[in-house]
Parts: sequence; C-alpha cells; structure tokens
Amino acid sequence: MGAVGIAAVSIGYNLTHAPEETKAPVLPSPLRNEGPSDPEAAIRALQDRVGANPNDAEGWQRLGWAYFESGRHADAVRAYRHATKLAPGNATFWSSLGEAAVMASERDPMPKEAADAFDKAISLDPKDPRARYFLAVRKDLAKDHDGAIRDWLALLGDTPPGAPWEADLRRTIEQVGKINGINVAERLAAVKPTAPHPPMGAGMSVAAAAIPGPSREQMQAAAQLPKGQQDAMVEGMVASLEARLKANPGNVDGWIMLMRSRMTLGETGKAAAAYAQARSANPAQAGRIRGEARILGVPGV
Repeated sequence: MGAVGIAAVSIGYNLTHAPEETKAPVLPSPLRNEGPSDPEAAIRALQDRVGANPNDAEGWQRLGWAYFESGRHADAVRAYRHATKLAPGNATFWSSLGEAAVMASERDPMPKEAADAFDKAISLDPKDPRARYFLAVRKDLAKDHDGAIRDWLALLGDTPPGAPWEADLRRTIEQVGKINGINVAERLAAVKPTAPHPPMGAGMSVAAAAIPGPSREQMQAAAQLPKGQQDAMVEGMVASLEARLKANPGNVDGWIMLMRSRMTLGETGKAAAAYAQARSANPAQAGRIRGEARILGVPGV
C-alpha cells in the first residue's frame, strides 16, 4: 500500500496556497471572499470571470481550486493547465496541477503529467511543501520507502508546529514505516519542527497567525508588546473574526481559523461550539469541517 492511499488527499488539501511572503501554516481557500458561499455558484462566478478574461491566471487557479474542492478533479486539471500556461513561473500553480492530476487518475497513482508538474514546481521553489510531499510519494511508489520517509521527515522538520497537515504527515510516516518494516519512532522523535518566519515576528502567538486582520506593520509592532498586551490583542482579533462569521456564516475557512485559534488558546469548549455552528451553517461541507476539527483535536468530534 502506497502513501497515496494513506493520506494524499488530507495532506495535499492542507498544503495549499500559502501566501508567498509568509509560508504560513494556515492556508485558506482561494474561494474566500469570491462571492457566493455555495460551491456551484462560486464555480459559475469563476467561469464567468475567466470567460470574460481568459488571460486571468489567478482566475484559472481559483477555478481549479473550486473544481478540486467539489471533487471535479479532471476539470481542475484543465483549469490549472490554463493557470500554468499563463503563469509558468508560479510553483504553487504547478504543484496544484500535479495534485489534481493525481486525484483525477483512476489507475495510475502518479501519472506522468503529475510527476512532471511536481518536478517543475520544485525547480521553481525547492521548499514547495505539496511538491515535496508528492515527490516523496513517487519514491514510495517506486519501492524506495526509506527515501520517501527521509523526504517526509525533512518536510516535517520544515513544518510549523500545529500546521494543519502536521498530524497527517506524521501518520503517513508511521504507517509507511510499519507497512514496510522500517522503524521510524526514533527518527520522528528527533524531528524538531521549525517555526516559519511570519510577518508578525517570532514573538507573536501561533493563534495570531490564524487570524486575518492587522497589516504586516501592525503585527510587527505588536510582536514587541509585553505578553499580556499581545494576549489581549489576539483575543480581540479572535472576537473580531467571530463577529464576522456571525455576519457571514458561510465562510468555512473562517470557521476553521476560529476553531484553530480557540484550540491554540486552550479554549476547547469555544472551539467545540465553533465546530457545531460551522456544521449547522454549512451542511454541504460538513465532511470537510469535521476532518479539519479532528486534525485540530476539537473535543467531541
């Protein structure tokens, strides 16, 4: 059994679209703020957008993601092909194409188009986490299980603590090791995940990284504040996010951010409440919300 069958969907989904300047662990959907919260309405809006401007690379990328999120992987491949043609220097577009090609393939777990896309992505950005993950999958499929585990451990070492894909990546390493008789316990224990270098500076809490709001300059200034003032700022940001979600309950990415922030702050009861509200407001995406909540450790999920 290869790694594709273990965690490709979960890890690949969570390794998406980090802003280039931050490589932040919280990776919201490109559909955010696009307009309608209904997936099909969003797809139609994006189809109209690229129809009106076929040279809109970002529009094609967003459409690819919308198709991917809806399970229309072959359509996602076609959209991402347009995006990579228009912006061939964008590593994220290439790794997105590769992931969609993997998911669209009914027989080959690593079709040539996917492998070529991941190779292109890694040539453009050696740190692209999705390309790194799937290139390790390719090694696993080629029976180089130890090489795959070595690459995943390196990726884990570059993974910020609490990143949404961290738990799945660890499970992949453990399961591939178990299946192939490779002892990974000591190697996993030796990995020390490295925090990223987000705009807010090393002093800000992880919770703050999950919450959109202040500008880069404001966050840099906040990093210099005493911890008590930082905590107050973070709580204010969380409360602001919660208020926005009450006004726009269809923002699934916002609910995930809120759950993550509440868990980081140790407010497990409030995280569970956010989970319940998110599911109630978005029944069509209950599976995704449940999966994210489980990764975050929200109680009762």
